[in-house]
Amino acid sequence: MQKTQRTFTREFKVEAVQLAKSSKKPLAQIARDLGIADSTLHHWCKLFSEQREQAFPGSGHQTPQEEEIRHLKRENDLLRQERDILKKALRASFRAAKHEVPVHCRAEPEVPDYAALPGAGGF
Repeated sequence: MQKTQRTFTREFKVEAVQLAKSSKKPLAQIARDLGIADSTLHHWCKLFSEQREQAFPGSGHQTPQEEEIRHLKRENDLLRQERDILKKALRASFRAAKHEVPVHCRAEPEVPDYAALPGAGGF
């Protein structure tokens, strides 16, 4: 039998944390009354004390740091793709250059051998 994970709204979590802070009952008793694990309530209290207004952003709502990390990862992926495309293009151009046949080849001009001419005794 598979256990389904329950999700709680931000408002529920904030109210649970406020109840835990203002009540004289033990944390475990409050958690049982709310129908959640005491470790869950403890975790919520810890998150709320660390992040205050940014605690429990919910699905799709990220903290500024998480949003920046997501943006940088996306940019990194894009740059990797561009780099790979350029590498492939460079390899293709080198392959084409290897098989290229020169159309015009400039030969060195022939220098006449004056010593071999009759009557030319050298200079």
